[in-house]
Amino acid sequence: MGSEDDRLRKPSQQSTTMRTKLKILLLIVSTNIISIYLFSGAVLNINWPENAPRIHLWDSERLLRELNLTRYKLSLAQSSLSDLESKCSTSSALLETLLTELGRVHGDRAVSDELNGWPDELFGELKLAAGPHKLPLGFTSNIGSDELYPTMGMGCRNFQPEVIEYMTYEPGQECPSDDVFAQRLMLKGCEPLPRRRCKPKSPKNYVEPNALPASLWKIPPDSSIIWDPYTCKNYTCLVNRGKTKGSYDCKDCFDLRGREKVRWLIDNGKLDFSIDNVLKSKPAGTIRIGLDIGGGTGSFAARMRERNITIVTSSMNFDGPFNSFIASRGLVPLHISIAHRLPFADGVLDIVHSMHVLSNWIPDTMFEFALYDIYRVLRPGGLFWLDHFFCLGNQLNSTYVPIFDKIGFKKVRWHAGRKLDRGIEKNEWYISALLEKPTY
Repeated sequence: MGSEDDRLRKPSQQSTTMRTKLKILLLIVSTNIISIYLFSGAVLNINWPENAPRIHLWDSERLLRELNLTRYKLSLAQSSLSDLESKCSTSSALLETLLTELGRVHGDRAVSDELNGWPDELFGELKLAAGPHKLPLGFTSNIGSDELYPTMGMGCRNFQPEVIEYMTYEPGQECPSDDVFAQRLMLKGCEPLPRRRCKPKSPKNYVEPNALPASLWKIPPDSSIIWDPYTCKNYTCLVNRGKTKGSYDCKDCFDLRGREKVRWLIDNGKLDFSIDNVLKSKPAGTIRIGLDIGGGTGSFAARMRERNITIVTSSMNFDGPFNSFIASRGLVPLHISIAHRLPFADGVLDIVHSMHVLSNWIPDTMFEFALYDIYRVLRPGGLFWLDHFFCLGNQLNSTYVPIFDKIGFKKVRWHAGRKLDRGIEKNEWYISALLEKPTY
């Protein structure tokens, strides 16, 4: 027999057991009902947000349609986001411009723009020459700005003290006699030089130039130029310089009765090409305008002028008035260095000629850029006459032939020959070539 407490506990345990059984039965019934519901393919109607996709658990076609719809909505959202980012970027740029203008009104400049790449702050004439300057009519779409920077060689920033010296003068008065100094700046990469507000010195007793065609082969009067920058002080000295000792650029170029008189008239079938044979390589009259790079005193242009062909001659004034002399002959001089980008539009010239100036003294990379620039300014079918290009024998096939092949000129004539005046052991070579820009 149990105690009184045991008798009271038994009905309670029976009640608990009954409740447990009822829970198990309810769970089984619920599980069966849910299984029947799921396998019937019905929609599970959950209270999702309005824009959220509905889930079809066992209908694959519906599920695929819902996924495609979701992908489309995501694409629209991405497009909207991209448009929003673009608008934000535009707003940011406008805000930056506004802040910059406000800073200028208050006299402030951003640290990165304060000196425009110059090592030190600009002042005086150089500051005016370097700009920028506000356009009187405001923003123009032609340049995409409301201000204008004067053109100046990037290399000028590397030689600021020299540029300051060059720009030190009295505005409106006579310029300093600094031709040699200015040209040296150009050769350092400060090209073009900044403009100046002064007047170059004029020669005394100036007389009118000789008339064409006599001017092509006539020495101009001494009073036609200023002789301050040069060792020679008259043309007689320059003409006779070829007979004196010493090394000079284009030593005998001013002697128009000497070697200059017969250049390009005879074709020996090797390194020496004649103008007439070169012109015969194209239909008559199609070579009309061109450029002579490093053309000395302009004799190549003079010979072409006799054949009604206009040639611009680039030249530097190396201890001689080369550009003035070219002009005195009734020809067009161009005072630029070999490093300068040719100041012509793409595809406009019929012929480009260069003798001696293009050679192995130029760094290979700069030489390649120069050749591509020549290719650029030539029209399709235009001619590049490379006249007596100098190099060493080990450079010929290893360096220069691959460069020419890379650019893509068509070889009309090509001759390589030994330069023997200093001895065969020097292994020095010349290349003369007539190259044509393809017409495709």
